[in-house]
Amino acid sequence: MTASGGDTQHGIRRRNLARVLRTVAAQGPVSRPAVAARIGLTRAGVAPLVDELLRAGLLVETGRAAPSGRGRPGSELAVSDRGPAGIGAEIGVDHLAVCAVDLRGRIRARAATDAVNRHSDPGPVLRRLSALLAEVTAEIAAEGLRPAGLAVAVPGLVARGTTTVVHAPNLGWRAADLAPGLASVTAPGRDARGIPLTVENEANLGALAELRLGGDGDGRPGPPPDFVHVSAEIGIGAAVVVDGQLLRGARGFAGELGHVPVYPDGHPCDCGGRGCLEQYAGERAVLRAGGLTPERSAAAHPGPGARIALLARRAADGDAATVRALHEAGTALGIALAGAVNLLDPRAVVLGGALAGLAPWILPSLERELALRTAVAADPGRAGGPLVTVSRLGADGPLLGAAHAALQAVLDDPFASCTSAHSPRS
Repeated sequence: MTASGGDTQHGIRRRNLARVLRTVAAQGPVSRPAVAARIGLTRAGVAPLVDELLRAGLLVETGRAAPSGRGRPGSELAVSDRGPAGIGAEIGVDHLAVCAVDLRGRIRARAATDAVNRHSDPGPVLRRLSALLAEVTAEIAAEGLRPAGLAVAVPGLVARGTTTVVHAPNLGWRAADLAPGLASVTAPGRDARGIPLTVENEANLGALAELRLGGDGDGRPGPPPDFVHVSAEIGIGAAVVVDGQLLRGARGFAGELGHVPVYPDGHPCDCGGRGCLEQYAGERAVLRAGGLTPERSAAAHPGPGARIALLARRAADGDAATVRALHEAGTALGIALAGAVNLLDPRAVVLGGALAGLAPWILPSLERELALRTAVAADPGRAGGPLVTVSRLGADGPLLGAAHAALQAVLDDPFASCTSAHSPRS
């Protein structure tokens, strides 16, 4: 049977299942009439959709009576804290991390380990990551959760719509397809389906985390719909968000801020260019400029965030070399961002990752460069250009963004979860 506009009844029902689930996820606990009003359906039209999502274990009744204008009050609806979970993973230069997030957005399991992944072979890295993934999936299985998907954050270029890392300079990877190395986790087993695998640039996932989690729940709003998210650990990446959507570019490579030349005849970069931003504002560059040896610092302070914490302590103690290095990093970052601001006119720039912890010493010179170099700074209505803010997610942004991205497929199309629970009519 075909509805008006060429849509099948099956397709309409599938979309309406998603609308109901997303509404409850965003507003729950919520009553059935409120869901119906929100999505523009009658109560009678919403009832079978809710029943199907309840049978699939995606929704639960809270047991708390919902306000009702007539008839008997029903129980309020909420998304389940069992059933599907999004699995996020992060491959960093010096660490591996995995977490699981349920439909309510709560972290249900987490595992991480220090790892020396710079200039490594992908095979051993993916085997170590698979071990962490197995640990997390076993932990959530004991709580009644199942993986709905896996998203992996990587510090490099990922071909759009594929699982292939085209180039990750700080890892030393080229044309590395991650799917075979993660097959033990994602491939279907004898008694279970496989799970979808997504591989994405870490800055993009950090931006998605800002969109989903950027507000603090105490009145602080999340980012505006148009912003640039800058993420830094060993390297520097950026993501561009326009109207609440990632701007990916034709091949999926948009946002490679770390390889924008700020000093065209400057230091050589691992990417093959010269004068790239990473050579002046990346972690190794700042350590070196602050009088520290990157290799010795990595050995003495292993693990994600340890060397950033070292720089922050030295700067807070007034170490002149460190303060100067961070000032210069902010200058270079401001020069690079000025081009992005002039080109895109975002409402905000959000600093995430390591930049969040070093913001007190980076922001003054960064904002000075934006004020000097951006056309919008001359517009009094913009109060000197885009607002520069610091992410409250810090270094966790890409990992959390990965977990939520893996779960988004369920929110966008819960039909597969429903059909795994029972055999619905089309």
